[in-house]
Amino acid sequence: MDRIVPPSPPVVPPVTPPVSADSGWRRKSGRSLPEAHGTIPVPEGAGFWRKLLAFSGPGYLVAVGYMDPGNWATDLAGGSRFGYTLLSVILLSNLMAILLQSLCAKLGIVTGRDLAQACRDHYSRPVSAALWVLCEIAICACDLAEVIGTAIALNLLFGLPLVWGVCLTALDVLMVLWLAHRGFRWLEALVISLVLLIGVCFGLEILFSKPAVRDILGGFVPTLEIVRNPEMLYIAIGILGATVMPHNLYLHSSVVQTRRYVQTAGGRREAIKFATIDSTVALMFALFINASILVVAAATFHVQGRHEVAEIHEAYQLLSPMLGVGAASVLFAVALLASGQNSTLTGTLAGQIVMEGFLNVRLRPWLRRLITRAIAIVPAAIVAGLYGESGTARLLVFSQVVLSLQLPFAVIPLVMFTSDRKKMGDFTNPGWMKGLAWVTAAVIVVLNLKLLLDFIGLTGGAA
Repeated sequence: MDRIVPPSPPVVPPVTPPVSADSGWRRKSGRSLPEAHGTIPVPEGAGFWRKLLAFSGPGYLVAVGYMDPGNWATDLAGGSRFGYTLLSVILLSNLMAILLQSLCAKLGIVTGRDLAQACRDHYSRPVSAALWVLCEIAICACDLAEVIGTAIALNLLFGLPLVWGVCLTALDVLMVLWLAHRGFRWLEALVISLVLLIGVCFGLEILFSKPAVRDILGGFVPTLEIVRNPEMLYIAIGILGATVMPHNLYLHSSVVQTRRYVQTAGGRREAIKFATIDSTVALMFALFINASILVVAAATFHVQGRHEVAEIHEAYQLLSPMLGVGAASVLFAVALLASGQNSTLTGTLAGQIVMEGFLNVRLRPWLRRLITRAIAIVPAAIVAGLYGESGTARLLVFSQVVLSLQLPFAVIPLVMFTSDRKKMGDFTNPGWMKGLAWVTAAVIVVLNLKLLLDFIGLTGGAA
């Protein structure tokens, strides 16, 4: 009788661990955003467009932060006061964002760490703790802008008092939890839908305001006047802080890991390519939104001598009568509401990633997101109750400057990690990318130092 030979087990190709999982780091972290990690499959052997569709989504979660209510305050102030001049700052900020977000995607895909985990695993505990505190301050400033923006939109559309609108934003925690339970794709779908709504609203606003195309194109050309004028520089730094946002660097390096792709060097290289395309397309859409806000303010307010319009309430009240279109103000408020709600969804997610990454603690998602929202709600409610519209507007602009001042503490580690061969292996930034990345980091640091020196000089003169 012949002996039965059992079938051979299928040959499984070896899985290459993350390039730097065991080298170049002091410590080793677990999975980033574990409840969503690797939950979205990428079809093997599929064509370019199917794979791009599978990777599309994280870039739009990141792009939301580049069109949040904090941008509205700085863009309105820049457009009404200085016309189209600061369009060049928006363009420069967006190009910086595209580069930095591509580095974030690379860091997350190659090392299996988000930026917060990478900082914790590289630096000593005191340095890591200091970076965590700075990052939490930035997230609070960002969340503050989102909460205030949503509350202002609810007030404009439905007459809801600002304080009640601020408190109502706490309900976004429930929405995030419900969507996360349904699957990460549901959260991405909602975000993309709201982004498209904002785009439609401002596309119509551009048509209503009829800006001069020649002036718009001229505004994209940089000028030294921006650096020489302290008031213009202050708003330019605000635009920079509102566009290149620190928490987005942590967020992107985490959410790219929600895709389940082939864990080989080739698979990672392909993942980096598609993730970069996704974020670049999404950020170009964010450029359109930010530029549209400034263009509408310049074409509506600046050209008619209303250079003082910097508050969202005032812009809402003036848009329809100045443009002669009754729907202009309503579309403005609807876009603001969509922007604020979108930003709160991604902001609470970023807060969870930062706390878990830096501290290596695992809180229940609802508790972490509730803590994030409460930290922003309390100061926003106090300011709204005591100072009303003018106080919330000033708080919006100031929050963006706080974000900008924190940027170097996120950007420099990101550039350093992705340029380190021990950590990145064959995926280390090539020479030209290292140069661009360090120039970007240097521009951010220099602009912030200039802002601080001007501020010290102004206060010293006042004294």
